[in-house]
Amino acid sequence: MAFSKMVKPESSEVIHLEVLRTERLSPHWMRVTLGGGEIEKFRSMGFDQWFRLFLPIGGEAGLDRVPAKANSLLGYLRFLRIPSGERPVMRNYSVRAYRPASEGAGAEIDVDFVLHGSAEDGTAGPASRWAETCEPGEPVLILDEGITFNPQRGTARVVLVGDETALPAIASICASLPDDATGTALIEVPSEEDALTFPHPQGVDIVWLVRPHEFAPGTFALGRLSDLELPEAPFHAYAAGEQSLASGARKHLVGERGVDKNSVSFCGYWKISAGSAASKAARDASAEPRA
Repeated sequence: MAFSKMVKPESSEVIHLEVLRTERLSPHWMRVTLGGGEIEKFRSMGFDQWFRLFLPIGGEAGLDRVPAKANSLLGYLRFLRIPSGERPVMRNYSVRAYRPASEGAGAEIDVDFVLHGSAEDGTAGPASRWAETCEPGEPVLILDEGITFNPQRGTARVVLVGDETALPAIASICASLPDDATGTALIEVPSEEDALTFPHPQGVDIVWLVRPHEFAPGTFALGRLSDLELPEAPFHAYAAGEQSLASGARKHLVGERGVDKNSVSFCGYWKISAGSAASKAARDASAEPRA
């Protein structure tokens, strides 16, 4: 996971939570709401706050063996020593929304999962399969990692760009911006149904980019970024999603548009492989004859 300078939480410890409910948002999105357990230990930082999520794919007993500092080198090595059949699946996710405790209800964290494949036919990855099939009461662990969106104090102009995996972070950033914030968010999604609307400052223009079949994830958004008229400085840019999109956006903004490198936050969530289905689809489409 490639990223720029992060703001770490005041304390980072394993927090025991459980599934409260799930909701299918679109063909490629599932929301899982977490709470209960040790939710009182979680401290919301807003913006693109992210955490490591440990899923009990090999059974609940594996969660009890996760080291307290599993995000440190020594802790991660200890995590890897958990037998493979028992070791929880660890993935990184953004806090889509946090709701503090209120009278009669505990605090809650919404986590939005991009669904790849299908749990029904066995093509889904472990995290997607879990999100589709988990039940209320199922335990999980989270380990807070802080935020990467790190503008100078008082900055209210933004440029946000990401693929579908960055949508939760961009939505959360917009929820944390001041009401008078201005700018543009370029969000690439695989289908119109996956363009999940969210609250944002009136001055921030949300541009949905439905990815054409012949484009690999992230490339369509990166192309639109190169055509975007940037706001007057000072502003802060944020790029996240597929690694080439995140690093490519930073390279374009800093190297070609002259943006101060300290005014660009970026985070590569994942890397497309040459043998992936998305990469193959893009290659096949590019080989098709054009009219």
